[in-house]
Amino acid sequence: MQLTVWTYEGPPHVGAMRIATAMEGVHYVLHAPQGDTYADLLFTMIERRKKRPPVTYTTFQARDLGSDTAEIFKTAAREAYDRFKPQAMLVGASCTAELIQDDPGGLARALNLPIPVVPLELPSYQRKENWGASETFYRLVRTLAGPNAPPPGTPRPEREPGRRPCCNLLGPTALGFRHRDDVTEITNLLGLLDIDVVVVAPLGATPADLARLGEADFNIVLYPEIAETAARWLERTFGQPQVTAVPIGIGATREFVVQVAKLAGVDPMPVLSGQRSRLPWYSRSIDSTYLTAKRVFIFGDATHAVAAARVADEELGFTVVGLGTYAREFARSVRAAAETYGVEPLITDDYLQVEAKIAELQPELVLGTQMERHIAKRLGIPCAVISAPVHVQDYPARYSPQMGFEGANVLFDTWVHPLTMGLEEHLLTMFREDFEFHDEAGPSHLPSAAAETETVAPSSAGPIGWAPEAEQELKKVPFFVRGKARRNTEQFAQNMGVATITVETLYDAKAHFGR
Repeated sequence: MQLTVWTYEGPPHVGAMRIATAMEGVHYVLHAPQGDTYADLLFTMIERRKKRPPVTYTTFQARDLGSDTAEIFKTAAREAYDRFKPQAMLVGASCTAELIQDDPGGLARALNLPIPVVPLELPSYQRKENWGASETFYRLVRTLAGPNAPPPGTPRPEREPGRRPCCNLLGPTALGFRHRDDVTEITNLLGLLDIDVVVVAPLGATPADLARLGEADFNIVLYPEIAETAARWLERTFGQPQVTAVPIGIGATREFVVQVAKLAGVDPMPVLSGQRSRLPWYSRSIDSTYLTAKRVFIFGDATHAVAAARVADEELGFTVVGLGTYAREFARSVRAAAETYGVEPLITDDYLQVEAKIAELQPELVLGTQMERHIAKRLGIPCAVISAPVHVQDYPARYSPQMGFEGANVLFDTWVHPLTMGLEEHLLTMFREDFEFHDEAGPSHLPSAAAETETVAPSSAGPIGWAPEAEQELKKVPFFVRGKARRNTEQFAQNMGVATITVETLYDAKAHFGR
């Protein structure tokens, strides 16, 4: 365990809270001391939810530790049932309450409540938020859908003649990155294929809905970090196959449509031939050609990071120079993708390591979480958010999916607009000495020149230094290629055995790389 100012994931009970908050008719009784009740803010302030999460805290205090904290939990659980009348109840302990070992599951069973009670054992000091959400969803699915499971070895019945194929959408949660809009986009896409959706879960689902999961022909796992474990259990128990393609970007969405159509036994061509995304044409348009080979660093949850790398490389012509994730449970897929792009994978939940890597690589665009947004701002690098954790501005009022063909349009706008494009590049060079557009003032969407000067100071890791007049001359290079000019010049100086870069070295390097 490591003390830190920022964290990519909360403890696992926050993941459980995301599941409970996403669903209807579920209540979570959390054995927690006073002070562990901060998580409400995540939903009401960041996600702008209209009501508090369905969570009851025991909020025991230090003086209660000398008495019966187990009785405090039983009283809280009994009162929560009487007040909220949930259809199902989750019970568990926060990281602090875990230390006193009161066994919330056993205490809740002793109450003999007339509803399903799902005990959660979430090891707070070994696991984190996404694992907690996955485990909670799996436990709910197994508890509520399990009684309707066929006997082991029973073959799955054929679909009745005339009935439309149907599926479940699994994985969207509260506090998820654009999950609400992704569900709408994929539901509409399935409608074009004449496929019905039986249950969307956990977002908007009730316990009764989870009991019906086995009715679907197959499952679509939109977010593997949340739903992969539950989907595997459904496949083993009900014989439901799952779609593995995550439809982020044009190529992945087309693969998704083909996989879904194959499982459903429908023709994918009406959808594939009539796709409405503008990304393919926009990325080939004249101004966008100036974006080719832009160096991009990508970090986030594994699903969004791997998908973003593919879109950046195949659909926008960027060069992936860094790829990583904080989700250690899904590190294998990120390592495989990093090998594809010839980069070293960064698997860490330490934002300082991420910042050091970005500073080392000096990419021209960062795609990451809200952590990377802050890091990129300090380093003077354009950034777009692609993954949780996110902040309030990443829950827009407008329709803004990441998945499907419309999601590809959103990706293009979100990623490209922070960059300086073709005509703008020429104007920056032409008018850089103009008093209203002077380089010292700095672009409006990036930090001040003082901050930038601090950012581009020579690294102490290498022996090469910069003369003051060379640093001043470097400032005349447009900001969006200044990092590349610095790297090239330092590489040239190192090759030439130059210890201090002067103005002459700078222009010699420019001539060398301009051949």
